[in-house]
Amino acid sequence: MRNPLSKKIIGIEPSGIRKFFDIVSEMPDAISLGVGEPDFDTPWNVREEGIYTLEKGRTFYTSNAGLKELREEISRYVNRKYDLHYDPVHEIFVTVGGSEAIDVALRCMTDPGDEVLIPQPSYVSYLPCAVMADAVPVPIELKAENDFKLTKEQLLNSITNKTKILVLPYPNNPTGAIMTKEELEELVPVIIEKDLYVISDEIYAELTYGGKRHCSIGSLPGMKERTIVINGFSKAFAMTGWRLGYACGPAPVIEQMVKLHQFAIMCAPTNSQFAAVEALKNCDMEVEMMVEAYDQRRRFLLNAFKEMGLECFEPYGAFYVFPSIKKFGMTSEEFATRLLSEQKLAVVPGTAFGASGEGFVRISYAYSIENLKVGLERIQKFIESLGGNDGRI
Repeated sequence: MRNPLSKKIIGIEPSGIRKFFDIVSEMPDAISLGVGEPDFDTPWNVREEGIYTLEKGRTFYTSNAGLKELREEISRYVNRKYDLHYDPVHEIFVTVGGSEAIDVALRCMTDPGDEVLIPQPSYVSYLPCAVMADAVPVPIELKAENDFKLTKEQLLNSITNKTKILVLPYPNNPTGAIMTKEELEELVPVIIEKDLYVISDEIYAELTYGGKRHCSIGSLPGMKERTIVINGFSKAFAMTGWRLGYACGPAPVIEQMVKLHQFAIMCAPTNSQFAAVEALKNCDMEVEMMVEAYDQRRRFLLNAFKEMGLECFEPYGAFYVFPSIKKFGMTSEEFATRLLSEQKLAVVPGTAFGASGEGFVRISYAYSIENLKVGLERIQKFIESLGGNDGRI
């Protein structure tokens, strides 16, 4: 009997993150600092709108591109927040989470053999989505000494005559790195000269700290017509389970993305879309409150790492820290596995986000200060067992 499975799918390794979460679920006294999910409830007014929508029977399909009212609100939101200007009818469409937008964008924009540049460490889905689109993923190894930012030189050195798309994953998961307007401006002449398109994943755009404000590369001169901006509601609005994202970009590209979305999905969940309208209109204060809490946790972790002698560059975005564990002479996988086995604490090996993550682990601060304290105590004990530090948290 012929094998029913595609070789390109068989060749994709499952995410290394899942293994650790599965183990934690079977260890009742284990805790995790690995999940990239807000610990806050969705704001009450958003939940209330979702409930009201169900009570009123608004449970039918929306337009394939999404609820018109939501697309209009997205257009106003990205304009006031990021100086992005998109027609809600032709240049915006609503997806089932930001992940669907990444998948659909790559499948619509690449032909077999096209190369997709993927700065790493970065979100686990970019590379397999490129493979599933029959494109060729080309990782770019980001450097800790550059604060995991993509440099002009790295970009130039990675481009060939087959390069079509650059993925820009900022603010970055797993490192927490951001890129400023000035740093993005250095990339723009290269992108335009080499006629590249950009998929800018900005799902953490609201989560920046230390007075750093997010800049979208799509807002820079000459970039709107060659950029797909991807964002969503999971991180900033604590709406992971509502499964709602969106893509903004040139009308010809969005038209084709909607076509694929129509045949594969039909439309995003209707009650989630109504709730998202409320989130965009009336949740600025709730988002600011969550950002303040994340920033407190971020500074708490960085200070604790400094006291225990754990090297970590200062991240200004998302809700992750990416400390180096190189001095312990273990791979990232070994460090995370032993930490889980010996101290029953789950963190994510840096290599889950690409080979350049070797020597680092990802720790999420989407947890309460109380949970972070317990986690840090366990890290301290583990480091002491290795003879790595005599200090205390």
